[in-house]
Amino acid sequence: MASTINEPHHAADGEPRRDRPEAERAGKIEAHGIDHIPDAERHGRPRDLFSVWAAANVNYLSLVVGGALVLMGLDLWQAIAVIVIGNLFWLLTGFLATSGPAAGAPSEVVTRALYGVIGNRVNNAIGGWLVSVCYFALNLAAAATAAFALVEKVGITATTPVKIAVIVVIAALTLAISVYGHALIMKLYLPITLVLTAAFAVVAFAVIGHADFAYQPAEPLSGVELWAVLIAGTTMIASGPLSYTTSADFSRYLPSDSSRKAIVGWTASGAILPSVITCSLGALAATAVDMTDPQTALQEILPGWFTPLFLIALVLGTIAINALTAYSAGLALQAVGLRIRRTVSVIFDGIVAVALTLYGLLVSNFLDTVSNALQVIVVLIGPLMAVYATDIALRRCRYDGIALGDETPGSPFWYTGGVNWAGALSLGAGVAAAALCVNTLYTGPIATALGGVDLSLPVGMVVSAGLYAALMRRERTVRAARQAA
Repeated sequence: MASTINEPHHAADGEPRRDRPEAERAGKIEAHGIDHIPDAERHGRPRDLFSVWAAANVNYLSLVVGGALVLMGLDLWQAIAVIVIGNLFWLLTGFLATSGPAAGAPSEVVTRALYGVIGNRVNNAIGGWLVSVCYFALNLAAAATAAFALVEKVGITATTPVKIAVIVVIAALTLAISVYGHALIMKLYLPITLVLTAAFAVVAFAVIGHADFAYQPAEPLSGVELWAVLIAGTTMIASGPLSYTTSADFSRYLPSDSSRKAIVGWTASGAILPSVITCSLGALAATAVDMTDPQTALQEILPGWFTPLFLIALVLGTIAINALTAYSAGLALQAVGLRIRRTVSVIFDGIVAVALTLYGLLVSNFLDTVSNALQVIVVLIGPLMAVYATDIALRRCRYDGIALGDETPGSPFWYTGGVNWAGALSLGAGVAAAALCVNTLYTGPIATALGGVDLSLPVGMVVSAGLYAALMRRERTVRAARQAA
């Protein structure tokens, strides 16, 4: 008997898949928000995740970060080593993505298992929505700067009204992808990846032709100072993957029996490969030009005919990143407890981000303030990632998506007063430990004692993961004893 549209089958590579249901077509606005995805509506293969994460990592920001490592005082090969090590944290992003198919729910709902129904609303408000909107505004500002240069090149003066119009247009294109949702993202991101790869191939050709592969800084770092910069650089690179504690949002439509190894592998490789290459191009460029102003500096070594295409690629890459960010921010807003449609929440997030961007670019240095705050946010996102990953490991990625959707006091994830204190305390302890070790806008006492070495990332993650594992084992022991009695 021929398979129906909802029956699972296997592709030639052995990965389970289902054909895309009519309700999940790229030309239709996604109907689901934070609700459970029924098995009959699951479709696709883990390999589909590759282009989603690749499109989000072939971008201008990666070039900037790679160049910054050389500006911090590292030689070329030290910078590339840092880039490789920092990007390995994408494996954790891939690991978190396995919870999506297991639960048939986005990360914003899965984390009820970690923090409880009420506690998770606070988690989503701060660690989900607020951070996402700030990133949206910063990325939008970066895209707008490239777009301003583009309109100037076509002979239009970038006056304030023109700048406002440019920002609104970029935001509208981004939000259109986010509003249509998952199916459109899966459809668009492969061609976006191919276009960006072609554009950055030209950049690579130009950069490699000018790079100094034997580059050494005028005053090479050594001793504690070198270690401080190496660790700071690794943390800066790792902050990218660590900020994506929402990777289950894009995997939750996969069949529940999808290979976990494949999900981890395709997610991580889709991010690691382009990110390592693009960040390395930034480091190579910094050996030839002054990357304190990357957009202008890169135009010095790029072919003149390619400059407008390069600026368009910068805008397109930022749209790809922000569409994912806005999509997850919309889900986070729903998970906070607001009873609104996902499309409405996404549009609201976009309006807030546009307002912040306009205020920051046209009125004050607000975005500088937000940018500085996000430098410290690693003290939060590291522990958030660690607690989530530990929970997946403890449960062996077994989640009841229907039960996770229950927000009543009778829910198995209500815990005590709606809060799982094991998660809340572990996160708090991890953040506190990281704050003692940080050396960014301020220097914590442990960082001071270590001569400026910032261990906030490993310390925060280890403390939160270890404490959560211990407290959850105790929670299960207590619960089992009560049930036996």
